Amino acid sequence: MVHHEATPRSARAVAGDGDIRSLPREAPASLNAAARKVAESLSKQSLSPVLMVGMARLIEYTAVMVLGLAIYLLYVERDPGLDWLYVAPIVGGPFLVVLFIQLADGYSVPALRSIAMSLGRVFVAWTLVFAFFTVIAFLAKIGDHYSRVWIGTWYLGGLALFTALRIGLARYVGASTKSGRLERRAVIVGGGDAAIKLIGAIEAQPDNDIRICGVFDDRGDERSPPMVAGYPKLGTFGELVDFGRIARIDMLIVSLPVTAENRLLTLLKRLWVLPVDIRLSAHAAKVRFRPRSYSFVGTVPLFDVYDKPIADWDRIAKRAFDILFAAIALLALSPVMALTALAVRLDSPGPVLFRQKRYGFNNELIEVFKFRSMYTELTDHRADKLVTRDDPRVTRVGRFIRKTSLDELPQLFNALRGDLSLVGPRPHATNAKAGSEFYENVVDGYFARHRVKPGITGWAQINGWRGETDTQEKIEQRVKHDLYYIENWSIPLDLYILFVTPFRILKTDEVH
Repeated sequence: MVHHEATPRSARAVAGDGDIRSLPREAPASLNAAARKVAESLSKQSLSPVLMVGMARLIEYTAVMVLGLAIYLLYVERDPGLDWLYVAPIVGGPFLVVLFIQLADGYSVPALRSIAMSLGRVFVAWTLVFAFFTVIAFLAKIGDHYSRVWIGTWYLGGLALFTALRIGLARYVGASTKSGRLERRAVIVGGGDAAIKLIGAIEAQPDNDIRICGVFDDRGDERSPPMVAGYPKLGTFGELVDFGRIARIDMLIVSLPVTAENRLLTLLKRLWVLPVDIRLSAHAAKVRFRPRSYSFVGTVPLFDVYDKPIADWDRIAKRAFDILFAAIALLALSPVMALTALAVRLDSPGPVLFRQKRYGFNNELIEVFKFRSMYTELTDHRADKLVTRDDPRVTRVGRFIRKTSLDELPQLFNALRGDLSLVGPRPHATNAKAGSEFYENVVDGYFARHRVKPGITGWAQINGWRGETDTQEKIEQRVKHDLYYIENWSIPLDLYILFVTPFRILKTDEVH
């Protein structure tokens, strides 16, 4: 059994010896109408600058490599097959040019937006690559092996290709910036003079990609006015969580001083359940640390309190993982699923599938598929009553498919659709309880498990915390393991959990 803390490591580092979970639980605040209107206007996902820059690298690498290969196939090739002396420049040349452009800061959003800024750097990088391979060919005495027409055509064609690509990228990035899609949406947490100075410093940065969406503060208007540096105060800290559930924001920037330890602890307890980056402003702090201690918006220093889990390329990798392995599992298990569906249908009247609303990513409701294991007239769509041993609502086939987890197989379609991941915290029904208490009333920070997409199986399940949650300890342990998974996610960990799951399913004592 793995023992660990449920509180994020980065949050613990800021909190010092304090424990976020030990603070008094407070009732959530309802979002006011003005803040809800702003949140709904931000409900569409923005484009990630990290992904945009990554795609630009990939596009340019692929385009230049294909150009070099096409010229080789059309002009140089005499016999079937590829001359391996051409492989190094065709594959390695585009890699080096992308590397050189990166070193010249040619893959930043401002560079992609400006043709004049980027083309000179690109042309120099492309020329350096050809100079590099020319020197290598001279020293290795293999220069005569290469076609001069191929070299010249690829060089000039590359200049033309880079020009066309950079013009296209500049137009796309410019349009995305103008429409507000290519930005990092931020909320300032805390008002007053500290927030005014922070906002001024951020807005003073050239080519700033931060869009400030509003300010939240618990203090009254006499200490924190309704408008802070031109931005509206949308509500209190309690309302901020509801705001973050609706708005697709990327970052919370806390403007409270580091010395306000108790206020910070109380605030972090509320905010760490959201799937966003949390930063603490160091702009007004008198103590300065090494640059590596901060992240920066331009020259504005911020302490990294918490990072959004499974973001950017990690999110794409996990989605590709889900599609690939869910498709393989559906093909391999289709006979088992067909037989299970037939058994359910023959055992009792009613539909084969059971659909249930459950909490998904960021507390959004999703519809999860299962093979029906209860009598149709006794099904419990909200999970108002826990399923117990020898529960009379469960059919004969239902008992078997619940013990073997065969009832979960239709969720592979949820994984393909994108509602679920193959691996992640198990999604819970809307009225699920531990004993007689709702889960969120039993475990402080319960909703932090919704910072990632829920899964068909997970770290808690393979460690024995699956099935009935009739005691507080069971849901506490499940949440603790879920948070450990979120903090330590990786593709190898997902593979391990998938591999171990079938063996853990054989231990069915805890499932009814």
